Amino acid sequence: MKPLVLIDTPALYYRAFYSVPDSIVNDEGQPVNAVRGVLDAVAQMIRRFDSPRVVATMDADWRPAFRTAIMPEYKAARVKDAEAGTEIPPELAVQLPIMTRVLQSAGIPIAEVDGTEADDVIATMAAQSRTPVVIVSPDRDLLALIDEAADVSVLRPRKGGEWEAISQADLPEAYGVPDGTRYRELAAMRGDPSDGLPGAPGIGEKTAATLLSNFGSLASVIKAAKAGVKTGGLSPKRAATLIEEEDTLYKTVEVMRCLTDVAHGLDLESVPGELDRAAVETAARDQNIRRSVDNLIAALGSADTDSGTSTIAPIQAPAAQPAAASVPNLSTADSWSQSRLVGFDLETTGVDPSTARIVTAAFVESVDNSRTWLADPGVEIPEPARAVHGITTEFAQANGAPVAEVVAELCAVLSDLRSEGAVVVGHNIVYDLSVMAAEVKRHQPHIDFAALLPTIVDTFVLDKRVEQFRRGKRTLTETAKRWNVTLLDAHDAAADALAALDISRALAESSEEIANLTRADIMAAQGDWKRAQAADLQSWLRRKGNAEAVVDGSWPMA
Repeated sequence: MKPLVLIDTPALYYRAFYSVPDSIVNDEGQPVNAVRGVLDAVAQMIRRFDSPRVVATMDADWRPAFRTAIMPEYKAARVKDAEAGTEIPPELAVQLPIMTRVLQSAGIPIAEVDGTEADDVIATMAAQSRTPVVIVSPDRDLLALIDEAADVSVLRPRKGGEWEAISQADLPEAYGVPDGTRYRELAAMRGDPSDGLPGAPGIGEKTAATLLSNFGSLASVIKAAKAGVKTGGLSPKRAATLIEEEDTLYKTVEVMRCLTDVAHGLDLESVPGELDRAAVETAARDQNIRRSVDNLIAALGSADTDSGTSTIAPIQAPAAQPAAASVPNLSTADSWSQSRLVGFDLETTGVDPSTARIVTAAFVESVDNSRTWLADPGVEIPEPARAVHGITTEFAQANGAPVAEVVAELCAVLSDLRSEGAVVVGHNIVYDLSVMAAEVKRHQPHIDFAALLPTIVDTFVLDKRVEQFRRGKRTLTETAKRWNVTLLDAHDAAADALAALDISRALAESSEEIANLTRADIMAAQGDWKRAQAADLQSWLRRKGNAEAVVDGSWPMA
């Protein structure tokens, strides 16, 4: 059986809330940055360990009574609302129900037990598990649960998108202690002001490690201090401090000790639960989290599991083509509009296709059938691009696949769609394909990109053909409005690809001439139309005073 991955969800959603841009909002204008951050982190863990056996643990009580009874100051400084006893900012609190609904609908159980913290649930599950356990958390206190015999390790996020895997074998070099028990005693002496744990004044982490190494345990250190020992790091001043703080140190160790017998109610061998696609869609609707949801579902589907969960195969050819039924008077069997239609879109690092790098990509056949990618582009994501799609360099580095791998996979999908006679649809797709061509040349130069392209339909070109003299912008957002197409999560690759797909169907319904063109004819026609449209625009710009204006009429790539 695959490893059991225990997510310290509160620690991750706080981290995401403060690191992922809060400009990412849902349709009601509420931030969803923490939701996206957690969903992407969970997807990354599934891929990292090739295991869908993930449990999202939660704090039912972040200041449990049994801990504050030992040390009333435990986490007291974090209280934001004394009456409610909460530390959660309201902008984060509204995101938690969204996150919970998506995870549960995806089959990832939420585990929380009244009167306990997530740490206690994690410790109980780690003690009960019959398989290796990986605890995912930035909280150093959980290093105390590391256990070589039980195969329990910790994965901690680091700066720059890196992750640090820590097993018992790593503790001596990293912290100067042999095991988790000694780490808890080290942490008690070092203290943690953010948790209200005072520690022993003047004794830092290195000194605590030295004392434990020389005397074996906290109890032995204090015993030596009382005996007047002045070697092994025990100066008279340190000895006096330890004797004075003895009661506090033992209380701290007790406060940090996690319960291992909480009734979480889960059968760990049945994790993950069943994926409910309809419930996932309902939970994600209007939340501007489609890319993260698709990323999570794809990760669950790709995980090679022996737990009984079936693999989700995205972008499957449907048995029938419902889109064609809405197109009137079709007389040509090879009509592009009767073919299998798949939307395609990229989000990138810039507007120049020769230099822009892929950040996200999506192929979408319907709301329920899509495949998305998040790439580490290998370069900094400029602020203007980040402001559009909400993805930072650090986030892409932490969660994205190497861009060379993404480019190879996108090429493979395009090649398969060509073999199956599918039509790939996008809005101003000449930009996306030009970016792809540049990325292929950059990372996969052995691939003949032009040769693997299927039939392409560009809704930007078709829209200008159908309504040549319509005033206003022809952006995807404005074009979607014109054709009564719902565009959720604009500048999310999957949402944009789906909108382009729906626009193409609306255009086919509006123009029998266009709808009846064969796949070969629509390709040739769009090339002619794009050249004519570019020439018209160039002529207009020159008439308006820009005598040097040049508009490229290349299609389907620049």
